[in-house]
Amino acid sequence: MQQPNWDEIRTAFQVARMGTVSGAAEVLGVHHATVIRHIDALEKALGTKLFQRHARGYTPTESGRDLLSVAQTTEEQFAQLASRIKGQGEAVTGELVITAIAGISGLLTPVLASFQQAYPGVMVRFLTDMRVFRLDYGEAHVAIRAGAAPEEPDNVVQPLARIRTGLYAARSYVDRNGLPQSDAEFDRHQFISVDNEATRAPFYRWLTATVPPEQISFRCTEPAALDEALRRGVGIGFMSTYKADADPDLIEVMPPRPEWEAPLWLVTHVDLHRTRKVQAFVQHLREAVKSWPL
Repeated sequence: MQQPNWDEIRTAFQVARMGTVSGAAEVLGVHHATVIRHIDALEKALGTKLFQRHARGYTPTESGRDLLSVAQTTEEQFAQLASRIKGQGEAVTGELVITAIAGISGLLTPVLASFQQAYPGVMVRFLTDMRVFRLDYGEAHVAIRAGAAPEEPDNVVQPLARIRTGLYAARSYVDRNGLPQSDAEFDRHQFISVDNEATRAPFYRWLTATVPPEQISFRCTEPAALDEALRRGVGIGFMSTYKADADPDLIEVMPPRPEWEAPLWLVTHVDLHRTRKVQAFVQHLREAVKSWPL
């Protein structure tokens, strides 16, 4: 089998990322015919189809996804290596990848916007997902994680903030069902919870231990959908106090408890922690946290 060419692999990575030949050509600064030639040559070298061609663009096949996961990791590792080499001399420009749990995007997005305005040479990528992004693989520059302190040996882990959470119900729910005065009255009510038995969120673990499963009438994995179901009066559910305090239609069922608090951790990789770009963002974030309504 002919050995794949890195330029061809890099082209395939950009085609998968952009979804079209023209988009990849623009990112790479080459003619679209070059992109097509690279894809054809790579598929010939590997003896398999990497993309399904259709009217809207290119979609990776299973083989394509396998190859592209390696290509993405390699691309990020090259970027990480460049950052390490540049070190303190690095300018605050280029791509900055931040990953965080989805539920705090309302807090983080204004911080990312103001950082980008302060450093217009930076292109911010904000990634949220159920999986944990690997800093040691160069998948992100900075991670905001919740729960127990991360223990990866090559990461720099610093406490950032603590998110307080209470139990709430919408006024429409209370009008229909009343308000429980204690957990002894929970058996007459319906609840909202995350659809993940392995959740590490302490308040959802408490709910699972306190409320029978048949009383949980709404489950989902998307934090925004949980909040919306609560506001729509589907049932009683948890919400961060900074969100609930801003919504006059929510009534507190139980105040926040210390054991329900979710600590947030600021995580960077040791190789990138001292670079100017990462340090500029870390300092900007820490200053912004001082005004968070937690």
